[in-house]
Amino acid sequence: MRVEVTAGKTADTVVEWRRLQLMEAGFERALADRLSRDPRYDLHGLIELAERGCPPALAVQILAPFDESAA
Repeated sequence: MRVEVTAGKTADTVVEWRRLQLMEAGFERALADRLSRDPRYDLHGLIELAERGCPPALAVQILAPFDESAA
């Protein structure tokens, strides 16, 4: 049996894995879904902050990508 994996399927798999990891760390589903689709966020950093007791919403603010247009 041959399984063909396309770039789209691989990307979807990664996004789903990221979402599940965030949810297991205590992020609400909607927030985890948004963050999992944005590769600018450091997944491990978000999870580490949450595991240390940081509320997920604050972890997102702390690790938010720098918006160059605001500079």
